[in-house]
This record gives sequence, structure tokens and C-alpha cells, in this order.
Amino acid sequence: MGLIVQKFGGSSVADADKIRNVARIITETYRRGHSVVAVLSAQGDTTDDLIAKAAEINPNGSKREMDMLLSTGEQISCSLCAMAIEAMGYPVISLTGWQAGVRTNSAYSNARIKRVAPERILAELDKKCIVIVTGFQGINKYDDITTLGRGGSDTSAVALAASLHADLCQIYTDVDGVYTADPRHVEGAKKLDEITFDEMLELATLGAQVLHNRSVEMAKRYNVNLEVLSSFSGNPGTKVKEVVKNVEKMHV
Repeated sequence: MGLIVQKFGGSSVADADKIRNVARIITETYRRGHSVVAVLSAQGDTTDDLIAKAAEINPNGSKREMDMLLSTGEQISCSLCAMAIEAMGYPVISLTGWQAGVRTNSAYSNARIKRVAPERILAELDKKCIVIVTGFQGINKYDDITTLGRGGSDTSAVALAASLHADLCQIYTDVDGVYTADPRHVEGAKKLDEITFDEMLELATLGAQVLHNRSVEMAKRYNVNLEVLSSFSGNPGTKVKEVVKNVEKMHV
């Protein structure tokens, strides 16, 4: 079977019940015979709460120290999810960005991934472990923790999928997929079965919240098979690929 990278956003891991739901999705994929690498964001409003805590202490804290602080949010969600999977009886390990080999430049708070050295992940997969990786973070040449800025967990997932030559990268969100328009504001908006990288990039650049444009650019560059789907509904999502069969006209 294949290797699947699954990314879960903050709303998908916001509380204990949602973490257990994510653990169920991951283990169901594993039970079907796939190798699974899951990338998690921080829970709910954790990052905003940490920023507020920092402001209480030092409103002008350095970006390096902010990265040190903000990276803890993803570590909390990843360790809790790993514990949930352990409780279900499956082999699992959680890894920080640096343990997973995510190497970045030194632009604290908005770092760019330079390369991924996935040897540790591959070694754990060889042991038949499910691997949970903190999104949004990496390590620079000084061995300092860095964060990737807005949409960083999407970017982490796509970068890992590219470096691991994954068969599929699934981005789990709180929506069913990509729509022709925002279904909350446009009556009759339809979910797309497929969309091209370029069309998805246009939507992301115009402010669509489904995928961050950096992650779409990376997926296009390395031809990563992407799927956007809901972590709550269980419905099929939207495939993002180079060429699609038929795409309805989008309203952006």
C-alpha cells in the first residue's frame, strides 16, 4: 500500500473529543495498510493565547524567543494525539520539526523550508509506526527553532509529502473541500471534485482560507497529489492536481 501524509488544522484538534476523532481517522488509514505521517497544528486558539501571554511579559519580545514559545502549541497537540493513538493500541511516535528533519532559513517567525532530511521519519515508518509531526516549525543552521508563519502547517505537510515521495497528501479542515465560491455567502456554490494547482493558487492568493498559497506553490513545484477534505463529515474531498477533467467556472 501507499504512504499518505495527513494534515489536521487547529479546529480539527481543538479538544479531547476532536483529537480522538483525528486519531480514529489516522488509525483507519493505517489499518487499511498505508504508512501514515500526520502533521498537526496547534489546538484551536492556542497560538493566539501564547501571543497574548508573551505580550503580558514583554510586548517587544524577540522573534527568536517568540518562535521558541509558539512552537510549543504544535508539540502539545502532537503528543496528545500520539497518546490517543497509543490508547487505541497502535504503534506511534510524535516528532518535533527538527526531529523530523525540517531545515529552514533563519527568518524567525516567517522561515522558509530549505530542505527536509527525512531519515528519522523513514526509520520510524520501517518499524511500522504511525508518525505524528509538529507542523509550522523547523530548525535553522544555528539549531534554533523557527516557525513558518501563516499557513505553516500546510507547508510542512506538503514539504514532507514531497521529500517522502508520498502517494497522497490529505489536508483535513472543517470544510468538505474547495467550492466554486464561499458557500457561507454565495447561495448555490458547488463543491469541486477537482481543481488545478493554478486555480487553487489564485483562490489562495485572493484570500481563500482552505489552503495557504505557499503550500500550493510547493505542491505544484513537486507535483504532490493533494486532497482537501473535512475531518468531520467523512465525505470525499477535492483533488488538487496539475490537470483536471472538468472544472466549473469559479467566482472569486
